[in-house]
Amino acid sequence: MAARQMRLTPELVAKVPPYTGEYRPEANAPRSDELDQAAADAILGNLPDDGRLWVFAFGSLIWKPGPEFGERRPGRVRGWHRAFCLGWDRAFRGNPDSPGLMLSLDRGGQCEGLALEVMEGEQGLRANLLAILRREPPFPTPWVTVKVEGGTLRALAFANDRKSPFYVGGLSNEEIADAIAKATGKFGAMAEYLYNTVTHFEAAGIHDAHLWEMQELVAERLERLDSPAV
Repeated sequence: MAARQMRLTPELVAKVPPYTGEYRPEANAPRSDELDQAAADAILGNLPDDGRLWVFAFGSLIWKPGPEFGERRPGRVRGWHRAFCLGWDRAFRGNPDSPGLMLSLDRGGQCEGLALEVMEGEQGLRANLLAILRREPPFPTPWVTVKVEGGTLRALAFANDRKSPFYVGGLSNEEIADAIAKATGKFGAMAEYLYNTVTHFEAAGIHDAHLWEMQELVAERLERLDSPAV
């Protein structure tokens, strides 16, 4: 089957104006090494019987997993769905004037993704787990059941908590697209994040209707930048 043609393109992504202002110190979410260490201890103390540690990847971990991961297995999780509900990002792919929204898992529905095994490696399982935790948002990680070929496995999921200060809900698709089309930060534009995610999902055979609609809506907004102001 031929790949679908995305409306969002690198040329459109390049039209997002860069942010030239200052980033406030409070723009970044606070991290605590003590909390990360405690989280790692709790996770390693609750491993499945086979001792293998898996993480369910639903967003950028699919296309930018990091060196800590080994085996990849396509899978599906029920009871969670992929959503732009992690915000507001005012530093990484957003700024104080145009904050961004990142993908996370929200309650309800189902989600296709990849189960990624955390490797022992030279650093050891705990060190690799800590490296992953330090890159992810600082909130608890529930265990989820991932349906994979031949059965199921238990994995960590970096899912958002609706009680978290980083949870953003109740936005329409139009409002989400408005935010994504404008936001840019130290790591680049939110539109680039969306483009990379949808591109890699399509290549992996993950067809997410919500993300496909988002790339259409964001592309539509970036195309308007060619039009003279009325």
